[in-house]
Amino acid sequence: MPPQRLTLACHSPYYRAMENELRALEERIGQLAALARRLRAENAELRQSLLTAQNETSAMHAKVESASARLQRLLERMPEEAA
Repeated sequence: MPPQRLTLACHSPYYRAMENELRALEERIGQLAALARRLRAENAELRQSLLTAQNETSAMHAKVESASARLQRLLERMPEEAA
């Protein structure tokens, strides 16, 4: 006994519609995969930019702290006004 055929004939409207849907789905999946790759790359760039900004902020805080300490030492050395 020959095996049963579960596939539809290629000329069937149902088959053509299903093929079109599968092609559209395949294209959409490809677009989503490309988007995911772009977003991953952008995320990596943003993380690096954030790290750079955080390092710059830390350096600026250190400079402000140092300047503040120097000013405080200068103020302590200045004579007080006589009232």
